Parts: sequence; C-alpha cells; structure tokens
Amino acid sequence: MQFDIRRFDIYRKVPKDLTQPTLTGACISICSVLFMLYLFLSELAGFLQHEVVSELVVDDPVKYSEKIPVFLNITLMNTKCEFVGLDIQDDMGRHEVGFQDNTEKIPQNDDTGCRMETHFLINKVPGNFHVSTHAAKHQPAQGDMRHVVHKLRFGMDLEEGKNVKGSFNPMESLDKGNGNAQATHDYIIRVVPSVYVNKDNTKRYPYQYTYSYREIIQYGHGGHMMPAIWFRYEMSPITVQYTERRQPFYHFLTTVCAIVGGTFTVAGIFDSCVFTAYEIIRKAELGKLS
Repeated sequence: MQFDIRRFDIYRKVPKDLTQPTLTGACISICSVLFMLYLFLSELAGFLQHEVVSELVVDDPVKYSEKIPVFLNITLMNTKCEFVGLDIQDDMGRHEVGFQDNTEKIPQNDDTGCRMETHFLINKVPGNFHVSTHAAKHQPAQGDMRHVVHKLRFGMDLEEGKNVKGSFNPMESLDKGNGNAQATHDYIIRVVPSVYVNKDNTKRYPYQYTYSYREIIQYGHGGHMMPAIWFRYEMSPITVQYTERRQPFYHFLTTVCAIVGGTFTVAGIFDSCVFTAYEIIRKAELGKLS
C-alpha cells in the first residue's frame, strides 16, 4: 500500500460547489480583515518601540562615589545679589557658609532681585543647604526671601527624549512669590536614588525626590529673625531601576497569532449566528418553521 502523506492534513478542504457565499458573510469578512490589520499594526508599533520597566532594589547604585551632584537655579525677586549666599551643612560635620564655587549671580529687576545658578556636591547623609544672607558683609535692612525655583535637580539628568514617570524635577518653575515677605521657606526633601539602563546597557544615575513645604516666621531674642530658604534632605535606602528593553519576538508572534485566530473564530461564530437567524426568519415567512 502506498503511503499518502495527505492523511496528516488537518485542514481538510471543502469543494467550492458545496459552500454558499452570502452578503452578510462578505461584510463580516471585510470588517474582520480590517480589524485584524488594525490590531496587527498596533502590535507591530509596540514591538518596534522600547518599553521601560521599573523595579525597586535595596542597593546603592553609585558605590564608587560618596557624593551626589546638586543643581540649583533660583530667583529671589526682592533681594540683591550682594546679600545672597549659599550655605551647606550635613551630619558628617560639613559646614560651609557662603559657598562660591560654580556659582553665578545675575541681577534681576533693575538690581532689586537676584538669580543664582549653582552646582555642588553633597554627601550621602542627611543635611541641608540654604539660600540666605548669612555670608553677606552686612545685612539688608529688611529680608525678603520670596522666590521662584526654576530647577532643583539631584544627580545626572535624564537624556533628552527619555519619558519616564517619576519626580526628577518636581520643583521646576515653583513660584513662591506671593508669600509673606518676612517668612522663612522650609522644604523637606526625600531623595530617592535611581538607575536608568539604556538598551545598549549604558547607565545613568538620576535622583528622584519628593518634598513637603512650610512657611514659617522665626523670632529670636532680638525680635524677628532674617528669613532664609532651607532645603533639608535625607536619603532613601530604596533604589528605583529603570531598564529599557524590547518585547521578545516570540511574544510578538504569539500575540499576532492570537489576534488572527481569535478574530477569525469570533467572526465565524458571529457569522454562523447571523446566518442561522436569517434562515429561521426566512422559513417562518414561508411557513416552514414547524
């Protein structure tokens, strides 16, 4: 007996003269093909893009460095540059009054205000840095620390075009210009280390942070104390790691097969229901339903 490999065909063909095309079936088929094409193109677009996956780890992402860069850009609307200074303190005993390195002061509002841009390093311990008049040779007649924070960033900046959900610069364009002129502005900041791993396995180390704010008026033995802008920070032991990766090809194929097979099956069931209902109605009209 000659072996016939066609016995293994699970896709048996029905002769065309035994099938009946219908207008409803044609409409359902066209809609199904368009629907499958739409889902396929959507899935293909998602496959070609890189997804960013986040995870939490208890680790220091930058073990080789005990310092974190900080970038501050702030405008004081009613304090001259000659009075404005930056002081840095932390729990390791650091205490710098009138920090000057990498600092630029730009007069604003006809020299009645000052925009200060600076960057510096802080230790990975709780501490603070504050904008004040403490380092000035003489104090202004009346302190006024109302301000706008244009930028406060910890660590590296994310590369341009990276869109990641997170609080990397939540104080951007923060306006505190309508507060009490005699008030001290106090920001409590929680710094969270982050790692961003690109698709080529290169890494960047931005830091996210959240903050709370309070406005207070301080008094001492001599009466009202000169206001300042305090940024008090502490480090979180949790690191957020973002990883760029592309969807596996087998996952893409599985999804495409599910789209085609699922749409074909559902469309077939719907077509059968429509055809059966049409036949029942037609028989009822002809009186052949019984």
